[in-house]
Amino acid sequence: MKARLITAAEGSQRRNSALRISPLAARFVVLLLLCVGLATVSESFVTSGNALNILRQASLLFLLASGLTLVILTGGLDLSVGANVGLAACVAGVIIQSTGSVTLGVVAALACGTVVGLINATLVTVFRLPPFIATYGMLWALHGVTYAYMAGESIHGFPPAFRALGSGYLFGLPVPLLIAVAALLAGSYLTMRTTRGQEIYLMGSSPEVARLSGVPVGKRLFLVYTASGLMAGLAALVFLARLNSAEGDIGESLTLPAIAAVLLGGASLFGGVGTLLGTAVGAVILTLVLNGMNLLGINANWQPLVTGVVLLLAVVADVIGRRGDTQ
Repeated sequence: MKARLITAAEGSQRRNSALRISPLAARFVVLLLLCVGLATVSESFVTSGNALNILRQASLLFLLASGLTLVILTGGLDLSVGANVGLAACVAGVIIQSTGSVTLGVVAALACGTVVGLINATLVTVFRLPPFIATYGMLWALHGVTYAYMAGESIHGFPPAFRALGSGYLFGLPVPLLIAVAALLAGSYLTMRTTRGQEIYLMGSSPEVARLSGVPVGKRLFLVYTASGLMAGLAALVFLARLNSAEGDIGESLTLPAIAAVLLGGASLFGGVGTLLGTAVGAVILTLVLNGMNLLGINANWQPLVTGVVLLLAVVADVIGRRGDTQ
């Protein structure tokens, strides 16, 4: 009788597993349903111009969220990504306007973002500060530096060659989309096909096992926080080229959507779970929600509320999912 009970339980578990849809597939279903719903209520949604605009906006969000995804996979957090974008964009803008060199501006933005990432990594690994505290403090420090650097002024008007990064087309596709696809392919190869990537996942899912297995935890943390800073610098260039202007508060509204995109894509704040492809899907879902609000004429002042609710729902779903997996 006991053997039959065990067999029945195993059979039930197998049937439940067969019926369970993968988290990534579930997000594609949500994406499809969202597209169908918006196409039903708004004729403007199905235009090619709106589709390209959605892809462009989602690409910018993904660029910022991709590096953040790597940090979250280790169980960490980088709250400074938006402020990092602001400082890197302002530095690049000032250099491009003062020297006329797009190359110097690009190098300066990438260097600025990378240095901030290295500082975050140092605070977390060398001084052993909790990632939340280290990057939250960095957020305010960067805002202060940016406001002092810009001294209340704004700059605008950049060369067409630079503006193409944010608003140009190549092979009929938005340039930011092509950059985002390249970042997705490179990042996916790192996380899914290399030893470093597997170590990043292990650090998030089982920190003690990672340490006992000889994973160089400090080096991997330097890798992910530096990558997050570098991607913030790249996102700053695309964002600056898209806006064609820069001022002190340019990056203030970007951190929350970036975190929301990562969590909507299936990553866990507890670490060890998530993919860059999922983050890309999460970025598109969030962009669709905000785009739908615009098409329906909903006041833009409601967008932060909607983003916050989406973020909370994603975290709640993550917690519930983890509880279900442990039962």
